[in-house]
Parts: sequence; C-alpha cells; structure tokens
Amino acid sequence: MNWPATERHCLTPAPGGLALVQELLNTAPAARPAAEGLPDLLADGALDGAQAWADLAVRGWAAGTGRPDVQLVLAEDDLPKLRCLRDQVRRALAAGDQGGGAVRFTSAPVVVGLAGDGTLTVEPEGAGARWLASAVLAEGLLAQTSGVWRRLKICRNLPCAAAFYDRSRNNSGVWHSVRGCGNAAHLRACRERRRVQD
Repeated sequence: MNWPATERHCLTPAPGGLALVQELLNTAPAARPAAEGLPDLLADGALDGAQAWADLAVRGWAAGTGRPDVQLVLAEDDLPKLRCLRDQVRRALAAGDQGGGAVRFTSAPVVVGLAGDGTLTVEPEGAGARWLASAVLAEGLLAQTSGVWRRLKICRNLPCAAAFYDRSRNNSGVWHSVRGCGNAAHLRACRERRRVQD
C-alpha cells in the first residue's frame, strides 16, 4: 500500500509521478456515502499520521518514477503549508477550463538537469513541505507536458471531492465512482425534478 490516501477512496492511482499529486489531494477530509467520514491526514496535531502517510507516498513516488527513495521528515509547521498546497492544487483542478488567478510557488525549488543523452530532468529539492511541494508541482508540470494532467480530476460530488484519474476513453468522467457518487447525484437530480413537477 504505497498510496494510502488514494486507496482509502478505493481508487487506482494515476500513472507515474502524477500519483503523488493525486495522493496529496486525497489526504483531504471527505464524507463517504453509507460510511463514516475520512479524516484529514494532514490535520494539525496529527504529525505521526502525516509522517506515516508521507513515508508511504514518497516511497510510492520513487517506485513509480524510477528514482531513489527519499527520507522525508515532516515537522508540525509543515502541515499547514501542505494543506495550503493541497487546496491550491485542488482549486486549480476544479477550475479546469474556467481559468482563475495564477498562484506562484516561490518556495518550491526544483533542479533541472541535462543528461548526457540530451534529456532534461526535473528533480525536487528542499526538505519537509518544501520538498513535497517541489515534487508535486514538478510532477504536475511533467503531466501537463505529456498531456495527462487534464485526466486528474476532482469528483463532482462535493462531500466526497476525491481526486481521481479519469481513464475513460473520451476523458468524460466527473465522479470518482459512478456507482457511489454518480448514483447519488442522479438520485438527487431525479428527486429535484419530481419536486419541481409537483
């Protein structure tokens, strides 16, 4: 289990390094239909749980991208920074084609390298929340250049809001689970239509 936040939504991780972005987004608290809610894995006072999450997520990122494992140590003051990053990435994905104000991350440095074969590489740098922000934003940029960024979506069921990778052929998915969140949305719409007709 390298992606505990994503797996708690019963989702398959996004491919490669984009799974780290999805994983960060899925640390958010969420209401689950017919089940108890999911806690915020980056809540204040939950440093041990956040560290356990980060250890698995970084290990999954290293395995998914073919990079060496990184020993990431989080501090209590990293948690609000990570929640802020998570919220900004979530808003950017939710805005989609509607646009929105740009956000600059000046504390998320990356190292751009040039390999002997002419290949450019982007490596995260820093420690704690800085390293994680650097890795998440670098993977987002790489996903944009490869054309898969638009497949990372936020479930339209607002209480759920799980981040999922849309594997549909025409990239038309709007719910992380058609059976769960999709059926609930259709049922609400049907009830609303009936109420309006009465």
